[in-house]
Amino acid sequence: MRTRRLALIATLALLVASLAAAGWLATRLFVVERDNGLIASLAAGHDLAISAEDPPALLFARLHFLTTRDRLDEAQPLLNRLAAGEDRRLAVAALYDMANARLRVAFSHLESNRIDPAIPLVRLAKDNYRRALVLDPGFWDGKYNLDIAMRLVRDFPQIDLEGEELPPDAVKKLWTDLPGLPRGLP
Repeated sequence: MRTRRLALIATLALLVASLAAAGWLATRLFVVERDNGLIASLAAGHDLAISAEDPPALLFARLHFLTTRDRLDEAQPLLNRLAAGEDRRLAVAALYDMANARLRVAFSHLESNRIDPAIPLVRLAKDNYRRALVLDPGFWDGKYNLDIAMRLVRDFPQIDLEGEELPPDAVKKLWTDLPGLPRGLP
């Protein structure tokens, strides 16, 4: 009698635990399906609002949606969150995506001969490529695009004057930040 009662209690406890596990798995499956649907919707071009508590994959999908539409100011907080997150693969992808978007906007400025707004965009793109390469030094696409950006806007060493000021007539820019486009034969 006593063993029957213990067996019945153990069976009921096992049943309750199984139901709880099944409920948890069903909830997780629902959440994953919802997130995958939102990611697919963003990839299809539908603008969806997401919250900061959403999973990193959904944040990246939103960031990619924004960067492909040149909405970089809206994408920057998502980039900051992803770059500080634990998933290095998504952090590298987010940094690379944002850098490419900035470089695309800079190229559009350069095509219309607007050099001044292009220079800071190229510098920000180089910074993002470098941050991505710190996280993944073997990231070849990042290295290649950083090389392209480095050729657009050169990084010249700054002269350290140690508190000395140059007279106003001596302050001349020796090099331009953006090299000129060569034309004609030598």
